[in-house]
Amino acid sequence: MSFTAEVKKELARITGPDRVCDVAELSALTRVCGTFSFHGSGSYSVSISTETNAAASVFIRLAHGIFKLDTTLTVDESVRHRYGNRFRRRFLVEIAEQPGLDRALAAMGIVSFGRGLAHGVPDELVGSRGAKAAYLRGAFVGSGFVADPRGDFSLEFRLEGEPLALGIRDLLAEVGVRSRINRRRQAFVVYSKSFDDIATLLSLMGATRTTMLLESARVMRSVKNDVNRAVNAELANQRRQLASAQDQLALVERVEASELAGDLPPAVAGFCALRKAHPELSLAELGQVADPPLSKSAVYHRYLRLREIAESRSGG
Repeated sequence: MSFTAEVKKELARITGPDRVCDVAELSALTRVCGTFSFHGSGSYSVSISTETNAAASVFIRLAHGIFKLDTTLTVDESVRHRYGNRFRRRFLVEIAEQPGLDRALAAMGIVSFGRGLAHGVPDELVGSRGAKAAYLRGAFVGSGFVADPRGDFSLEFRLEGEPLALGIRDLLAEVGVRSRINRRRQAFVVYSKSFDDIATLLSLMGATRTTMLLESARVMRSVKNDVNRAVNAELANQRRQLASAQDQLALVERVEASELAGDLPPAVAGFCALRKAHPELSLAELGQVADPPLSKSAVYHRYLRLREIAESRSGG
């Protein structure tokens, strides 16, 4: 099961605190997944098609529980997956023309008597924060995607129609979640790639377990990044030390191959011997193996003296 499916499964178990929130959730789910047929004289039928068992179960539960509507469920297991030869189940839930369906659609803000289908998010359904959360939950269960946080932070709603996309974006802003809209083929995608915004939304919708997983993934990623930075810094430092040591060794060999070798002060000659014996050590480490031990500063001054001697003779 994909990470998104696990999140939707968690959200599908949530029941709203009141009828208003339930209607808002059903409205969003019906809007993003539904196909509406008009039979004249205010008569409608509705069907939703989804590959997510969570969406089908929430739709049936709310349609029955709120409006007492009769539904039929068909499961099609012959749908070929678009990315390969695997087959996936598709759930088709149908609400045939029946008494009360027109009133239910009007109560959900989906149809307006005398004007047909309404567009966008119905303001009258999302007045409270709880109703906003329920509407976003229904929209996500029907059309949402969230990336596995072990790989990336990304959440999106894939929607048909710009008014609905704009409405979802504005609704997210009202609950403190920043998002953007991108046109993708025939759909509008409302998305966020911010950890804080995604965590805020998942928590608001009621996905407590997923929010904890997200936080854990961020901590692990932060630790991993800190370790990588420390390792990279250490490797860079080692490379610098090795390059410096090789430069010093080359200077020692050049001086010893010249007439300067017999004229070196004892301290400088001692540095040359140490560097030749330990070509891989840093200056601080050279000081530790000296007898008697020397500070890094003392070793560095011996190296500077060697360089001065080499440069002065070379310049003369």
